[in-house]
Amino acid sequence: MISLKKICLGLLFVCAISLNGYAQDSSGTDDLTFTEIKPEAPDSTIKAPDTVAKIAAAAPATVKQAVAPPKEEHKTLWGIFIAGFVGGLAALLMPCIFPMLPLTVSFFTKGSEKGKAFRRAALYGFFIILIYVVLGLLVTIIFGADALNSLSTNGIFNFFFFLLLVVFAASFLGAFEITLPSSWVNKMDANSDKGGIAGLFFMAGTLALVSFSCTGPIIGTLLVQAATTGALLGPAIGMFGFSLALAIPFALFALFPSAMNKLPKSGGWLNSVKVVLGFLELAFALKFLSNVDLAYHWEWFDREIFLSLWIVIFGMMGIYLLGKLKFSHDSPLAFISVPRLFLATVVLAFTIYLIPGMWGAPLKSISAFLPPQETQDFDLYTANLLAGKPTATNDGPHKYADKFHAPLKLNAYFDYDEGLAAAKKLNKPVLIDFTGHACVNCRKMEANVWPDKDVYKMISNDYVLIQLYVDDKTALAPADVTVTPEGKKLSTIGKKWSDLQARKFQSNSQPFYVLLDPKTEALLAPPQGADYEIANYQKFLKSGLNAFH
Repeated sequence: MISLKKICLGLLFVCAISLNGYAQDSSGTDDLTFTEIKPEAPDSTIKAPDTVAKIAAAAPATVKQAVAPPKEEHKTLWGIFIAGFVGGLAALLMPCIFPMLPLTVSFFTKGSEKGKAFRRAALYGFFIILIYVVLGLLVTIIFGADALNSLSTNGIFNFFFFLLLVVFAASFLGAFEITLPSSWVNKMDANSDKGGIAGLFFMAGTLALVSFSCTGPIIGTLLVQAATTGALLGPAIGMFGFSLALAIPFALFALFPSAMNKLPKSGGWLNSVKVVLGFLELAFALKFLSNVDLAYHWEWFDREIFLSLWIVIFGMMGIYLLGKLKFSHDSPLAFISVPRLFLATVVLAFTIYLIPGMWGAPLKSISAFLPPQETQDFDLYTANLLAGKPTATNDGPHKYADKFHAPLKLNAYFDYDEGLAAAKKLNKPVLIDFTGHACVNCRKMEANVWPDKDVYKMISNDYVLIQLYVDDKTALAPADVTVTPEGKKLSTIGKKWSDLQARKFQSNSQPFYVLLDPKTEALLAPPQGADYEIANYQKFLKSGLNAFH
């Protein structure tokens, strides 16, 4: 029985780690949405330099259809659903819900036939799902689709999310409890005494209100992540996954009540689950702070500081699991069980894994969450990686080079027109990388795919690389400010390139790679998003070279 408890705790840790990056790894381009501009017809033009406007005319219709975003959004929603389901499983192990499970199920099964008990429990579960899905829909209705799209890169919102997750972490660590007004709970509980369907609905509402101190931080984190993907139904889908994981056990145990005897007993281990999640919330909050730092070029929250904080956070988690760090609300721990020791070993091993990153180790398994490698002040990895590799000759300072730094010391351009002119002069095809400071898949591609010898050689020597940051907040010079056909003024670097991507390529997800002939500005191959298979990305680059030559 004890082993089952600890195994559940271990599984929770693994699931919580996956929660932090749910949508990012489920699709090559589904992590963030950076524009409020909706795609228009291919013949739309923008009041910008002619070289930008020509792309739409040059791109074949068949290629444009290949880059439409519905499939990517479908994958995004699946990722959000999975994250919500994992969050629901974690919530089941919270002290506010787990002890209620046998009490609630016994209410359904006492004096009732198995079929009737199952129907009542299933209806109870349906109402749980209904309540949480409505909550998700309210988030979309209140904020609106356009607002959800802008949340991912808005500095104020990202900093607010950072503070919000710190508050959630403090709650899980025992500093205080986030509770709803007791009058709400009492009124809902009084209505739950009614019989029939109405009574079951109010019972489900009572569960949602009573358990809010435990589920609130999980729900809040999930809604923040779902909202910042920009998917219109993201919050509702996330809440559906969360509530489904909560509802299933009630129906199953009503159908098989004898299985309740195999559940572990409540105890101090439930609080340990909360504390572990608190550490994870604290680590996850730093990602939002990093997004703000990168988008506004503060340049103080670099890779070393991020890693040092993670090393401390996960180190303290490991020490806590060993029983050497205790909080005021922890139960006495007379001994360490073997499963808990194994979990502490995994956490401490992960902490040690992070340490070489202080000297520039790529840490590929978590590279998507870290600030870019080029923010590292002391980087031994990049120097060793590029030793002996042929590199392109840098032709002098590029526009915006004081604000952006290409990965792996590549000779990149950060302005479309400047890069296109260079490609014409060098007679090389263009690789446009629509990227973003807050794009986790972009960082993963740069850390896991681009360092490959053949990929690096093609990007460095055979292409002219143009990196366009669609979430940058730097104000454009007056001469570079553009106005859309709808009359919207694009006054920042990010807005200009985000509009270009959405208007000309019917895509608003990153990373997004486009291969162009600089002379005709025609597409050399269908654009694509992130692809972590090195062979596939090599094939993509080679297809562009073959078409160009």
